[in-house]
Amino acid sequence: MEELPVRKVHPLAKLPSRAHEGDLGFDLYAAQPAVLPPGDWSTVGTGIQIALPSGSAGLVLPRSGLAARSGISVLNAPGLIDAGYRGEVGVILINHSHETFRVSPGDRIAQLVIVGAELPQMVWTESLPDPEDNRGQGGFGSSGK
Repeated sequence: MEELPVRKVHPLAKLPSRAHEGDLGFDLYAAQPAVLPPGDWSTVGTGIQIALPSGSAGLVLPRSGLAARSGISVLNAPGLIDAGYRGEVGVILINHSHETFRVSPGDRIAQLVIVGAELPQMVWTESLPDPEDNRGQGGFGSSGK
């Protein structure tokens, strides 16, 4: 994919951008103000719509600097944008800090990572093939500290 169509639906919307040429994540910008009291969350509009190609998805991820400095994260991280969705991209921000956080239009609030996905046909089976790494049913904490 060489281009991704992005439609501006709010006058304060900014085109997603990468801070550095090699970055995988595109910064998403707030198009509206928001106030997040401690422990609260809010959906913040980005003012954009995107047209992801079939077989891909957009993952909305927290910005590490915003989380480290202010305790702000994406509540449902990663947020999933399906290829067929054409509504405004919103980011559900949560304030994990003890202080009120204010979002202003133009603030970088999250990252968008676009990934390809396989879409297999799901089928029932009576048994599963053995994994190559012999992990088996080892779940949470099975690999140690």
